[in-house]
Amino acid sequence: MENNSNCIFCKIVAGQIPSNKIYEDDDILAFHDISPLRDIHALIIPKKHIASLADTENSDAEVLGKMMAKIKDIGKLVGADAGFRCIINTKEVGGQEVPHLHIHLISTKDGSCVGKMIG
Repeated sequence: MENNSNCIFCKIVAGQIPSNKIYEDDDILAFHDISPLRDIHALIIPKKHIASLADTENSDAEVLGKMMAKIKDIGKLVGADAGFRCIINTKEVGGQEVPHLHIHLISTKDGSCVGKMIG
């Protein structure tokens, strides 16, 4: 598994920094965000270091698909049964703060809307 020794998410994957894990398998890790935007805020990351969505390669298709396929299960685990929003910020201009690909899963415990943009 490739990782970056300076990356905070790689350090979480390696167990060097603790996290409040929600789900883990050989390829991905989901954990609670330490600065949540709403009541429910999880991060889903590949264990392999990929800097951003713009840095993916064709060989990353399997792990990207797995991340997307597991979101519904992770949503259930965190109590987002009424629905949730997924966000992937990409690079600095896209609002990405940690240079390791991650999906934000955001919802509310009371079922109120987490915000609309397009759609």
